[in-house]
Amino acid sequence: MNTTVGDVMTRQVIAAREDADFKEIVAVMRHGHVSALPVLDAENRVIGVVSEADLLAKEAAAGGQHAVLHWPHRAEERKAAAVRARDLMTRPAVTIGPDATAIEAARMMRARRVKRLVVTDETGYLLGIVSRIDVLGVYGRDDDDIRDEIVYDIIIGGCAVNPDGFEVLVQCGIVTISGQAESKAVADQLLEAIRHVEAIVDVRNRISYPPEDPAGKAKLVAFDLFTPKV
Repeated sequence: MNTTVGDVMTRQVIAAREDADFKEIVAVMRHGHVSALPVLDAENRVIGVVSEADLLAKEAAAGGQHAVLHWPHRAEERKAAAVRARDLMTRPAVTIGPDATAIEAARMMRARRVKRLVVTDETGYLLGIVSRIDVLGVYGRDDDDIRDEIVYDIIIGGCAVNPDGFEVLVQCGIVTISGQAESKAVADQLLEAIRHVEAIVDVRNRISYPPEDPAGKAKLVAFDLFTPKV
């Protein structure tokens, strides 16, 4: 099972047009209880995102009217003077496609240090928004569903081993697998596949296997030196 962004995203999205003014944006954010808005052009393509952080630049500037402000970036100085969404927004928007997995969305959020991703099609048309809490929703998956995937899709299907040799317990997303594997390689293959199952919190390994022979090592053979008589 691979939950996609399209499965968990919010489809009813509050967005701003590129010519929306500062006060309109603030009012929409407050009314909709959102902290950021995708900014759209006339064809409903996403061209950026305006967030609370973008808007705060103006308030910071207002508070420093009688002092010299040292802006860390020219973009912040520009935003402090801006009044329209096109000038306030951060561009380009961090976007993702609806067919990406929830795991990929989580990795992108972490790497880009954002709380949400704008979901678009290949042309940039707005489809939805996926947030951290949307992605974390995959952990609501039922324990029995996780166990069935491990037993039928991995142990039987993927690794083609006898499921009777293993016991799989899943509790609160924590998988404990025990049993006797044919070899260390088989055990490692099982564990690697299990770790990629969606919604697993942790994997506890209780698999045993026979010790391996040191392959490729030369064997020492004792012998008596024999010298034939002349």
